[in-house]
Amino acid sequence: MNKLVIATNNAHKLEEIKAVVGDKFEILSLAELGCFEEIPEDSDTLEGNALQKARYIYEKYGVDVFADDTGLEVVALDGRPGVHTARYAYPDRNDTEANVSKILDELKEKKDRRAQFRTVIALILKGEEHIFEGKVEGFIATERRGTDGFGYDPVFSPEDTGKTFAELGVDVKNTMSHRARAVQKLCAFLNA
Repeated sequence: MNKLVIATNNAHKLEEIKAVVGDKFEILSLAELGCFEEIPEDSDTLEGNALQKARYIYEKYGVDVFADDTGLEVVALDGRPGVHTARYAYPDRNDTEANVSKILDELKEKKDRRAQFRTVIALILKGEEHIFEGKVEGFIATERRGTDGFGYDPVFSPEDTGKTFAELGVDVKNTMSHRARAVQKLCAFLNA
């Protein structure tokens, strides 16, 4: 079985990706690789961050690797939080509750609540770099709804579902999310 390292120790992200990939590849986390250091991601684009993380692992460990970066892009906020999605409320840390509260507060007086989630995956396979993108359009709900999922899932309502990702649940989310769509493109490439 082919092995691929994903440049993350985020348990939620790892679970989501493994569910989409299935048993075609053995996906290893950074912890399974023995990597526990903070990987730099200081680019001003999602693509740049994904490549930066993948290159760091490839150069240090010499393994086939993929890394992703995800951004929530809200129309009424001129595309914010974008590349700063994980650290939107506080630049020095990821505080999910504070991030969601900040989005809800900034959109309180806005009628246009359209948004999209976009995931970019950078793959380095046998030294060659490849980029895959997945996105899902939707809107930001006026309040938190649902208990399943993580991050912005309680406030992001994808496409025409009328429910937030947190209400739809992980199984449904994994069929239609931005990350699932990017991972499906990655898998199609790896299986070609």
